[in-house]
Amino acid sequence: MKHIFVVDDEKNIRELVKKYLEKEGYVVTLLESGINLLSKIKELCPDLIVLDIMMPEIDGIELCKEIRKISDIPIVFISAKDEEFDRVLGLEIGGDDYLSKPFSPRELVVRIKNIFRRLEKIEQPVELIKVMDISFDIKRRYVEKDGEELKLTTKEYELMEFLVKNKNMPFTREQLIEKIWGYDYLGDLRVIDDLVKRIRKKLKALDSKLKISTVWGYGYKINA
Repeated sequence: MKHIFVVDDEKNIRELVKKYLEKEGYVVTLLESGINLLSKIKELCPDLIVLDIMMPEIDGIELCKEIRKISDIPIVFISAKDEEFDRVLGLEIGGDDYLSKPFSPRELVVRIKNIFRRLEKIEQPVELIKVMDISFDIKRRYVEKDGEELKLTTKEYELMEFLVKNKNMPFTREQLIEKIWGYDYLGDLRVIDDLVKRIRKKLKALDSKLKISTVWGYGYKINA
């Protein structure tokens, strides 16, 4: 049974989300602030966090940065701010999804199910993959070069894994968005460009031979 944290300073939002999630069979823990969130994560080991961005004392963006230092647990942001910058920033720092308030609780449930569905596919005992000098342990979601870990956010990993599994095949930004998010993404397609840019920087830091190639006027691919 999946355990979900709902972190929001608005009681009515917390209770509404809890009602819909419990109806789907999830165990739900409510938190009105992020002050004790990190200790609660270590204590209760939730499977996913629904995290409000605009909260007093410490906001969701800062919380996500701290969470990513200790865990790759899926994070779904919810926020009253509906600006492109905030959506992209939330995904850049390791968020898995973003919903603007007011949102449909049913849509939130669907997106959470999509995240769990993708993770279940990834958790199937699969293979170890090596491309050039980079090794992928798909089951553990672990990437390394010569024993040194390539640290990736959730979306960076999913993009890189997909391209590696389909090496030498070019994909458009639209196709990559669909494969990684699993639904009709309404944000800026340039979020893919940003993911690629960050992965390239991390590969370069490890002096890796693996490259993500730009297919001009089309999209991206990994040559191997």
